[in-house]
Amino acid sequence: MITSPVNPRRRGFTLLELVIAMGLLAILVGMVFTTARTSLALGNTIVETQNEEMLHQAFFELLNRRFTSLPGNTRFDLKVQDSGSHYISDLTLQNVPLSFSWGGQTRIAKAVQLGTVKRRSGYLDIVLKYYENEILPDSASAFKSSAGDNKPFAEIVLLTDVAYFEWRVLDGRTMEWQDDWEVQGRLPLQIELTLAIGAKGEEIRQIFWVPPKQNPETLMRQMQQGGGAPGGGNGADGQVPPIQINPPVGIPGGSVQPPETQTPPQ
Repeated sequence: MITSPVNPRRRGFTLLELVIAMGLLAILVGMVFTTARTSLALGNTIVETQNEEMLHQAFFELLNRRFTSLPGNTRFDLKVQDSGSHYISDLTLQNVPLSFSWGGQTRIAKAVQLGTVKRRSGYLDIVLKYYENEILPDSASAFKSSAGDNKPFAEIVLLTDVAYFEWRVLDGRTMEWQDDWEVQGRLPLQIELTLAIGAKGEEIRQIFWVPPKQNPETLMRQMQQGGGAPGGGNGADGQVPPIQINPPVGIPGGSVQPPETQTPPQ
């Protein structure tokens, strides 16, 4: 009697099928992780770019508010030095009193200096320094403090990794651009700033207007030479005579009372 062979029933997967399945699963997981990593890196790059743009915008807003609010007697001084690879500049604003809290104490800065500091990395740091005394020459406080230690009591790093940082100022009388400014008693008309941040940073150029304002010290001298406040009306001694107000007759103390209302006859 001849019997036909019985096909055994298959149970489980073969080793080859398991290897193929595990390989496909590893490929899928790798693709998912690669996509997630790329998305995360792109998101971080976008956030860093936005933060840098916000920082740059805040820096320009700070300069714009400072330059537009300068009083007429501000000492504006810009010194530039060529160090070979960079231009090192110090922009000093004096006679601009600033009161703020630093270290839990109220301090007043009579001079503010925005300077560039060269680092070992080859980049520049933009540092804002606050001085308690006047630091520019030809001022009494500067000569008094020159013998002592006239260091800033506060320093704030505003920008880092700056490739170059260059100033130019426009003289309102000659309408010519200058690289430095040492004119006393007069402010420039415009201030131009050109900078780039990082090795591949794009060049940024910003122009600030300085509204012309009258020097209050000059105005006071003119008033003293003119014998009083402008507009006339001064007495012989150069003083404005006081205005006397006589009280109404019959009213004690000079207080004005409203008239009594009379009732018309019936």
